[in-house]
Amino acid sequence: MPAPIRLRELIRTIRTARTQAEEREMIQKECAAIRSSFREEDNTYRCRNVAKLLYMHMLGYPAHFGQLECLKLIASQKFTDKRIGYLGAMLLLDERQDVHLLMTNCIKNDLNHSTQYVQGLALCTLGCMGSSEMCRDLAGEVEKLLKTSNSYLRKKAALCAVHVIRKVPELMEMFLPATKNLLNEKNHGVLHTSVVLLTEMCERSPDMLAHFRKNEKLVPQLVRILKNLIMSGYSPEHDVSGISDPFLQVRILRLLRILGRNDDDSSEAMNDILAQVATNTETSKNVGNAILYETVLTIMDIKSESGLRVLAINILGRFLLNNDKNIRYVALTSLLKTVQTDHNAVQRHRSTIVDCLKDLDVSIKRRAMELSFALVNGNNVRGMMKELLYFLDSCEPEFKADCASGIFLAAEKYAPSKRWHIDTIMRVLTTAGSYVRDDAVPNLIQLITNSVEMHAYTVQRLYKAILGDYSQQPLVQVASWCIGEYGDLLVSGQCEEEEPIQVTEDEVLDILESVLISNMSASVTRGYALTAIMKLSTRFTCTVNRIKKVVSIYGSSIDVELQQRAVEYNALFKKYDHMRPALLERMPVMEKVTTNGPTEIVQTNGETETAVLETKPPHSGLQPGSQANDLLDLLGGNDITPVIPTAPTSKPASAGGELLDLLGDLNLTGIPSITAYNKNGLKIDFSFERSNTNPSVTVITIQASNSTELDMTDFVFQAAVPKVELLRATTVMGRGPAASTS
Repeated sequence: MPAPIRLRELIRTIRTARTQAEEREMIQKECAAIRSSFREEDNTYRCRNVAKLLYMHMLGYPAHFGQLECLKLIASQKFTDKRIGYLGAMLLLDERQDVHLLMTNCIKNDLNHSTQYVQGLALCTLGCMGSSEMCRDLAGEVEKLLKTSNSYLRKKAALCAVHVIRKVPELMEMFLPATKNLLNEKNHGVLHTSVVLLTEMCERSPDMLAHFRKNEKLVPQLVRILKNLIMSGYSPEHDVSGISDPFLQVRILRLLRILGRNDDDSSEAMNDILAQVATNTETSKNVGNAILYETVLTIMDIKSESGLRVLAINILGRFLLNNDKNIRYVALTSLLKTVQTDHNAVQRHRSTIVDCLKDLDVSIKRRAMELSFALVNGNNVRGMMKELLYFLDSCEPEFKADCASGIFLAAEKYAPSKRWHIDTIMRVLTTAGSYVRDDAVPNLIQLITNSVEMHAYTVQRLYKAILGDYSQQPLVQVASWCIGEYGDLLVSGQCEEEEPIQVTEDEVLDILESVLISNMSASVTRGYALTAIMKLSTRFTCTVNRIKKVVSIYGSSIDVELQQRAVEYNALFKKYDHMRPALLERMPVMEKVTTNGPTEIVQTNGETETAVLETKPPHSGLQPGSQANDLLDLLGGNDITPVIPTAPTSKPASAGGELLDLLGDLNLTGIPSITAYNKNGLKIDFSFERSNTNPSVTVITIQASNSTELDMTDFVFQAAVPKVELLRATTVMGRGPAASTS
């Protein structure tokens, strides 16, 4: 059989392939020749064939049929065979395959070999792919080599010990005696691997961490080594861009970070050396920046002095000016982690952080945006919001939703005035209305409602904002709601904050009708517009007939939601016109009440929030249940959650007469007791019961209680029902804190 080609020739041949198919054909042909050689037990060229097989494995072709040949090479007495065999074992074998257990005896023999290079091969292989069973069997040999005086073997044994500890953590104590003298070694390779081993032990075992802190006094040793590295002169063997062994420095800083975390004594012992590293390290090369970054992380993670923390943040501030985008990114990420604990120090770099919003790299933009929001406070809210609004206007679409949400939260928390708050939210809706969260519309409506003095200004601004542009749906929804609520202020021109505009009733209706017929309007937006038109029937005087016509048209709309609203509104115009002004009167101020008492989930303008159940006399009365919700929906929003909880299998109560009976008969069967009022020590409870003697009579018991120490005077409770209902009141006076009325 002819001699197989050499590895170099195979590489040259494969590189001449012009297509993937041609390369596969060459590989398959060579694999067939290698298989034939393996079957004939050709010991002469086994090493060469396995080497070629490893190259094909690196190209992504299957080479598993060479696993046993690797074991044969490992058992060989020739070093060149062992080298390829161990390399093949590390590439082709792992602990999921049982064949690797056949290597255990060979590795044990080679760990005790007389040649250090053979021992090194065995240590590398065990540290690379040794299973837990192999590690248990060979941990003793590794521990012996860790104590040897040969630095070549000690550094490899230390790395192998790291793998053993990861696989079998309970063997950690076996290596503890060997670690005592590791840091006294002058060889940098041994020092480096020793620090890696100590780091692994400290991270995996709190007991080991405490031992190295107290008993071994590890921190002073590490400080000494680090100081020698900083103060030592030029050493060509370890110099990298003018810095002595930066890899060892980084490893030591990471171990110091673990030792100093939540420990005052250890942190105090390393404060000085960290300051020296931070001030003496050259920053012109990336090597120095890597060391400084690790130093900053260590300073921030231990209990360091305040001056040292300011120094660390200033280093990150310099990183933000670096041309390397990776350095800028890690600086922003680190500042974001520390901004809560060192807010004032980070604030000094606010202008540099804001400049990063203009960076071309999207990752840097996102980090800068998050950090900018974290820096907003009451003192800088105007300036920061100006920059963030500019960013919102020019940023990519994937940033707009998060940026808009951040502006909403910051404006709500730090707004200097209600007008500024409203202007800011409107600017967001105008710029990125399609990207805002669902709760933006009800939140802005609540803000506007509560800002009584700003109603005329707000409705005028919103009217002008949507003229001819309905693309920003949340903005159109808020504008429709406000025009419906405050359309009379818009027409009367009562705005004092800016020059009022001259608008007629017909022009206002033209805008709302345009929203209704616009192709860009969603179903929800059309609902807002139709409700707004209906509300204007009580605010406008000259266009009521036009409003009736618009409402009647949508009574046959294919949109079920619009059709339902229109039918209800038509009913108000016809049969219940005398109730229309009261139903469509202006919304009261929405108060956010915080209490420790019972709460209800109440939905307002489409947004669900937790609020205390509270009745507002005299017009609101008892709120009905599910069938009445369609009429309660007159005031806007998609869905209204019942204020009074209803039993799932029964109908809710009727306390509103003809208004609540528009959609069918209602009864009070199954309504549980409710707390109608609970404020300032006065609590009013309602309970409902059907009369046993007369099913058409409902007994509503009201219990009023006074939880204060003082007597309440001038307490008047009034009840009213429509004319079709008969009310009979019975008062029962009690001496206790509660009085009952039926």
